[in-house]
Amino acid sequence: MPIVVNVDVMMAKRKMSLNELSEIVGLTLSNLSILKTGKAKAIRFNTLEAICKALDCQPGDILEYVSDE
Repeated sequence: MPIVVNVDVMMAKRKMSLNELSEIVGLTLSNLSILKTGKAKAIRFNTLEAICKALDCQPGDILEYVSDE
């Protein structure tokens, strides 16, 4: 998939665990794990906003386009 999710990279930079992010954002560990591993098919803007706020980053820090070529 050409969209890469870098939530794990930003979590490492902020020294934040999945449990901490889950509590702050209000998502289950399961849903965050699916997003973190890149298995998610979609993300709601309010979820993206909450993650960006919690990690003090921009959406482009989390989502990256990588060409299949």
